[in-house]
Amino acid sequence: MLFMSADASAGSRLAYFPINLFGAVMGYAGLTLGFFQAHELLGIDYTAFLVLTALTTLFFILITLLYAIKLIRFPESVKEDFAHPVALHFFPTFSISLLLLSLLFEGINFQLAQTMWYLGTLLHFILVLVILNSWIHHEKWQITHMNPAWFIPVVGNIVIPLGAVEFSSIEIGWFFFSVGLIFWLVLFSIVMYRLFFHPPLLKLLEPTLFILIAPPAVGFLSYQELNGGVLDDFSRVLFNMALFMTILLFSQTLRFIRIPFALSWWAYSFPLAAIMLASFHFYALTDIALYGFIAAFLLAVLSALILHLTAKTFWAAKQGTLCHPLPGTKPLGTPPPAPASEK
Repeated sequence: MLFMSADASAGSRLAYFPINLFGAVMGYAGLTLGFFQAHELLGIDYTAFLVLTALTTLFFILITLLYAIKLIRFPESVKEDFAHPVALHFFPTFSISLLLLSLLFEGINFQLAQTMWYLGTLLHFILVLVILNSWIHHEKWQITHMNPAWFIPVVGNIVIPLGAVEFSSIEIGWFFFSVGLIFWLVLFSIVMYRLFFHPPLLKLLEPTLFILIAPPAVGFLSYQELNGGVLDDFSRVLFNMALFMTILLFSQTLRFIRIPFALSWWAYSFPLAAIMLASFHFYALTDIALYGFIAAFLLAVLSALILHLTAKTFWAAKQGTLCHPLPGTKPLGTPPPAPASEK
């Protein structure tokens, strides 16, 4: 599994509380935005959007509080997360969650939404600088450590423009869009090289392949926001690339179904939400019924998926199997190795 089992008390299990649970908040936020689009385009009751906004906010607060307690009580465990080649790239899911929440609250409480957006943008920028420095000045990482989760900081850069025009400045939006777009192209090439010419991903990291959908899908939405909603050729390239990646991954559905449940399954949720939102927007621009059907189908799939993932996650928490040491780290309380003279 993504997390190994270990006997631990409730207190010590908190030391292994996973940072990638913020991916669940991203999935819920994407689903909530999808129901808002469905309200606008398909006439679904607005109440669904409000209920999901409340649930998403509640989950965000709960996960933030638990990870904050972990940071205070077990700072060494947080440091290990930050040094881990998988866990490190999930830290920006916190700032991305803030950015997505700002979009949910834009029409409910503009000042709160704007504050969330500024905090999310500043924090994400800091995290991107730290993570990029770790990439450049690494000492022990190998090409086999590379996986699609490394796209997460990039996706965050492309999420920022979704609120830039309303909350700040279009030029700030273009800055982050430019950074995200170029690094997406660079990382996409590296990930493809790693997948084509090196050993396969760990089985339970395979759901992160869905993250490949997110950069072009969110990029399409952000470019539309920055470009005044004009459907030009570059918009079509971004949307169709995201749509192709979705079809490619859906063609492997049986392979993904066979993967045992782990928190990595939440990697399915936000990318599917991104292509769903992009399909809704493309339908609104073109009025071609096919894209409306695609968007509605993805909304139904995503709703069922998130319901399933939520049930599985709560069951794992109840069974005490949610919080375990990451591969490559030592459980708390493991004695240090004896000096050579004592061996």
